[in-house]
Amino acid sequence: MNNKGEKCAVYGIRSSEDVFDSIYYGLYSLQHRGQESAGIATFYENKINLHKDLGLVSDVFKNTRLKGKTGIGHVRYSTCGGLGVENSQPFVINYSEGSFAIAHNGNLVNTAEMRALLERKGSVFTTTSDTEIIAQLIVREHLKTGDFIEGIKSAMNQLKGAYSLAIVKEDKVIAVRDPWGFRPLVYGRSDKGHAIASESCALDATDMKLVRDVKPGEILVIGDSVESYTGRNEETAHCMFEYVYFARPDSILDGISVYEVRRNLGKTLAKESPVKADIVAAVPDSGITAAIGFSQGSGIPYGEGLMKNRYQGRTFIMPKQKDRENGVKVKLNPIRSEITGKRIVLVDDSIVRGTTMRRIIKLLRDYGAKEVHVRISCPPIRCPCYYGIDMQTSEQFIAQKKIVKEIEKEIGADSLAYTSLEGLINAIGLPKEKLCLACMNGEYPIKEEQKKLSEL
Repeated sequence: MNNKGEKCAVYGIRSSEDVFDSIYYGLYSLQHRGQESAGIATFYENKINLHKDLGLVSDVFKNTRLKGKTGIGHVRYSTCGGLGVENSQPFVINYSEGSFAIAHNGNLVNTAEMRALLERKGSVFTTTSDTEIIAQLIVREHLKTGDFIEGIKSAMNQLKGAYSLAIVKEDKVIAVRDPWGFRPLVYGRSDKGHAIASESCALDATDMKLVRDVKPGEILVIGDSVESYTGRNEETAHCMFEYVYFARPDSILDGISVYEVRRNLGKTLAKESPVKADIVAAVPDSGITAAIGFSQGSGIPYGEGLMKNRYQGRTFIMPKQKDRENGVKVKLNPIRSEITGKRIVLVDDSIVRGTTMRRIIKLLRDYGAKEVHVRISCPPIRCPCYYGIDMQTSEQFIAQKKIVKEIEKEIGADSLAYTSLEGLINAIGLPKEKLCLACMNGEYPIKEEQKKLSEL
């Protein structure tokens, strides 16, 4: 898997005990969603305390603790806005009606429009993040309506795009999920408190029992009691990539096991595109569960053909192609005894540029692989994403200009096959109309704003 990044994760908790440890471990379990920066904000002694910096959770909070029984946290991978501590989250907003901290997972598609509108009305921005736009809009609408929750509702009527929000306002945690439900957000509880998180694995890590997903368009307020408000209704459009790649396999999103989806994708691939081979191997870690499914569906034994160096950075953020190719060599190393003289089915979740896959296939051949048959658990990626995935230009996609046979030749595979769109939808188990499939078929849920973006 290569050339894709997901924008961020959030965690929020209100407890009868100090919450710093819970937020820390919640963020630690969500580190796969963002490794550029981390931050925690807590409410203590009638004020918001904040610590954030560039780096991994374990580095940012090595010598820092924050007191408080209410708080939120954030890890970031930037898709919009620059890489810098000023764009790290949470943000703390101070205004005439008090203060609040806010963290955001997702991406707006009407950012420029909203920023220009707010600047004309006197707002001053200190970052390039669309999270600050959301915060400034909530402030203005709170001042207009006189009520913070009504201010959020009013802001939701103006925001277009993906936004799962965690907010601390006084001693309350507020969860907000956009009306389309692009990015995930779940709610859990224990005998000590309540929490919200981008994925259920973070609830598991902090001894919270998953209760349910925050509904698309819902505002969930966690105080002395838990109250739910409806901010806005739209047609649901859950991001299919959450199930295919972004979420951890042990997470449950919208009542669906991510592990089961990926295993089903592998079984579907084995049925749709069978091949004679000696071993099924995965591109670790993204292809492992689908490879297990392919093995189960085909009867071909599964083996570890590639060993991953888990201490090397992500290849897709390296700016030059040569750096990416060298990065792949350091990151993945074939296991000679599993490779030499074998016909290999190599399974991964997707191909974007093709750079990484071409390099992996060459490595396998250099180590004596007899044949390399590539199977991809997601249909070809052809269109940009504007909802929080770092795939925002068509030029990135090898499948945008080449048919499957041409891609097969480009990457040097003996054969190449993708899961069909129908197979993907069936493996996820949600109706097609409840999924965002725009990066494959170009059918964007937010059509008017998307048309504006495509014309820029």
